[in-house]
Amino acid sequence: MNAAPEIAHIDKWELLRDLCTARQAFGVTDRDLAVLNALVSFHPNSALSDNDNLIVFPSNAALSERAHGMAESTLRRHLAALVRAGLILRHDSPNGKRYARRGVDGEIARAFGFDLRPLLLQAADIRQAAQQARADQARLAMAREKISLMKRDALKLALYGQENALPGDWEALLADLMAVHKQMRRKLSLDEVQALEPQLEDILREINRALAFESEEMSGTDADSGRQYQNSNSENLESELCHENGEGGGISAPPEQDRELPRIPLALVVKACPDILPYCDGELRDWRDLITAAGFVRGMMGISPSAWEEAKDLMGPETAAVTVACILQRFTEINSPGGYLRALAAKSAVGAFSPGPMVMALLNGTTRAAA
Repeated sequence: MNAAPEIAHIDKWELLRDLCTARQAFGVTDRDLAVLNALVSFHPNSALSDNDNLIVFPSNAALSERAHGMAESTLRRHLAALVRAGLILRHDSPNGKRYARRGVDGEIARAFGFDLRPLLLQAADIRQAAQQARADQARLAMAREKISLMKRDALKLALYGQENALPGDWEALLADLMAVHKQMRRKLSLDEVQALEPQLEDILREINRALAFESEEMSGTDADSGRQYQNSNSENLESELCHENGEGGGISAPPEQDRELPRIPLALVVKACPDILPYCDGELRDWRDLITAAGFVRGMMGISPSAWEEAKDLMGPETAAVTVACILQRFTEINSPGGYLRALAAKSAVGAFSPGPMVMALLNGTTRAAA
């Protein structure tokens, strides 16, 4: 324990926070760390330094008090776990008591108790493990969010098909979605969450196959009948979005190969957003036509060229076009279409936005108005 630490001086509470984040890497529990927190509180300085005396010597009664009244037998068990993890060392006195001998100058000459120096020696490893744990947690949160968006899109589409008596085994598809939902209620690892993605892709593929006939059966009359719909409910558009993940920093576009088409049939987008049709150059046949129409109408909506290009870059052109069509359909409810599009593009870049719920909210409103 006389080796020089890689980090010679570190805030002890910052170090404990990192250790709490990385506790699995060091094989300790939250209860072990509660005892360590109490033990560290007996060190008089706010930092652990290489040139300090890092041995603390509280009595069992004092340590128990700072550990919120933990029983002495429980304390001993957690202290032993901290020693096994290599986070503290014991320096026992001949009689087993913890105390310090002071010199004539009043300074501690020798102490018997628990040595915190191993914490300082492992500070660099603890910090690195904490950074890795936070990165893993962020990846897991992103993966869960992506799965949640896919599940939500699939559920809305399946319920639409079922409620409108469209051909398809909707009960079986909803049962498959429920099975995925039940799995997500458990505490899953990153690999387990990612394994759910192909299952949901298969479910969405089946739903889109069942709804595909509507693309073939759509007529201009159907679209015209929905054009007069006005949503009387002043819904907050933000409620259709999932929460942001809280990460700061700049937003970068996802790689081209990672982008995918919106997980909703084009026919349903057109049915939900008929106000886009007059801006099409002829019949709207495919995603390219929708992108062209959205690029044309965005200027009339006050969406700047830079906001449109940013949305296409971060969302993908198809998703950006669907989003603009939805904003157009609710144009009177949105104060700043350009700012709103930028906000949704930023959410999309971190996997926190899907246009499916916006489309389905409009579609369900149109269905109610027509009923």
